[in-house]
Amino acid sequence: MSWPVIALIDFVTIISFENIFYPFQNQGLSVVISWIFLLFAYVIPYALISSQMSLTFDNQAGGLASWVRHSSNDTLGYWTSWMYWVQSVPYIVDVSNSVIVSFSWMFLGNNTLDKRMSTFWFGILTFIIILLFILLENVIKNSLEILSLIGGGAMFIMSALFVLLAGYAVLHGHHIATQPFNWGAFKPSFSLKYFSTTGLLIFAMSGAELAAPYVVQMRDPKHEFPKAMWLLAIMTGFLTIFGTLALAMFFNANHIPHDFKMNGPYYAFQLLGNSLGVGKLLMYIFAVVQAIFMMAQLAVLLDASSRVFAGDVADKFMPKWLTKTNKNGRPIHSYTMTTGLSLFLLLLTGTLPNINTIYNWLLNINGIISPYKTCWVFFAFVAMRWNQDKFHSDYTFIKNRTGALLVGGWCLAFTFICATLGFIPQEAKFGTGAFNHQLLLNFITVIVLFGLGFVMPWLRKREQRREGLID
Repeated sequence: MSWPVIALIDFVTIISFENIFYPFQNQGLSVVISWIFLLFAYVIPYALISSQMSLTFDNQAGGLASWVRHSSNDTLGYWTSWMYWVQSVPYIVDVSNSVIVSFSWMFLGNNTLDKRMSTFWFGILTFIIILLFILLENVIKNSLEILSLIGGGAMFIMSALFVLLAGYAVLHGHHIATQPFNWGAFKPSFSLKYFSTTGLLIFAMSGAELAAPYVVQMRDPKHEFPKAMWLLAIMTGFLTIFGTLALAMFFNANHIPHDFKMNGPYYAFQLLGNSLGVGKLLMYIFAVVQAIFMMAQLAVLLDASSRVFAGDVADKFMPKWLTKTNKNGRPIHSYTMTTGLSLFLLLLTGTLPNINTIYNWLLNINGIISPYKTCWVFFAFVAMRWNQDKFHSDYTFIKNRTGALLVGGWCLAFTFICATLGFIPQEAKFGTGAFNHQLLLNFITVIVLFGLGFVMPWLRKREQRREGLID
């Protein structure tokens, strides 16, 4: 794989056009300052830390799990692999939901999905999509690369096109929707809500380490992998900062539609098309690109997360049946577990009142679980640099050991705090039944998904007893 392909594969899993909508709804125009701060204080260090870790452990199959295992111990390596795998489940369900939404806009041309489909059938269709993609990955060779190249490239082009055309529309008389549009509007309000929604920004920008298992497939990883991470950071920064500014051209940041997170991208291209005199054309084009992009995300997530889960886990923690691979080298039972836990999440979402609430709740769950997983990236980096004399890498992020530890420690603490604050429900008012319901679902989901990690070592011990390996 060449470095632009690696960057696109990672870009597909990290951020999409829709990822700028929910932070805009949560924080308004002040999110631009948040994006700029995170780009320089978090995303670039994150990408370059991932570069060093990938090249330090370039012969390991487990990606992040291998980083933690070899920089600390087998137990923490196991917990990393479990948390890394299980955090992908809510995202897989969320992405599958987005596939349905994109097709609804293609066929209906409007936002009436919530009125036309029950939560039951929404869940059934989501489950079917997950099953279809598991089958797709095991039948069609190179489906991952094909979807990522088409989806990632097309989405970045559409995102850049939206930014450029929004600028063009404003220069040719389009009224800026967000008023006042001045420096004061960009000033962050450092409230509990502001900090509790920052986990979603981390979720939107996280995932650079997903490229780690593909280092061995590069021609010259020493020079090309850091290039891929820089390209990834630049694309992410461009989309988040300039994309948010473009949104302010068409949406009043002080009065945003309640279904903005689910339907906002389609509203945006519809409004842009109307402003340019082409009607719904841009919206339909985006709906097709979004469908391809989300399917590419689904393919990458199912592939990379399952490889991490089964790639490098100490023998005493994981049952053999779970790490068993098929003739194509894919951990088939990892896919079975993914399907089962996806069904568990879909049953939980069935207790929510409508599709829009389901969509928003899944996003918020990702804003909790994904940052907790990301903590392991910085933990592994700190552990490795603390004992850096034991390790060799063709690339070093911050040659000064103290400086590297400070940056890694900052990223670790910031990520953990934001993940913990994410338990606070975003769309419901404090003290209401909806707030308490979603808070309870948040705790149930995290406890079940992470708590199942205790079961695997127990199952492995039973397996070893049956095999006579232990008493």
